[in-house]
Amino acid sequence: MFEEFSSGYYLGRLYVEPHDTDDAVIHDVEYQELHRGIYHGDTDDPLVFKLDNHHIPVRGSNGVPSATLALPHEVAESIDLDNPPSIKNVLLAKQRYAERVLNYFRGPPST
Repeated sequence: MFEEFSSGYYLGRLYVEPHDTDDAVIHDVEYQELHRGIYHGDTDDPLVFKLDNHHIPVRGSNGVPSATLALPHEVAESIDLDNPPSIKNVLLAKQRYAERVLNYFRGPPST
């Protein structure tokens, strides 16, 4: 589903569509396989996908079809989707880079 792309990412193609959810999700079985394969089960953090210029934390859900990235409507509106669902190139951050992105989302540690 994903292949080596750069030192920080894997490249894949997924259907991308808006979905009635609070989080971005992919099918749970695919999520578990990618998480084990990419992050080696070392973390409970979500996968981090990059679509256009947006880094998006992604979890697993049984409520979406296989090979589909379902985005909350507000996220989908900020991405140019031709005629949903559309097939898009999607980058999947490698573990080291994903940790940096997620730390940025979390903000500075509280003191």
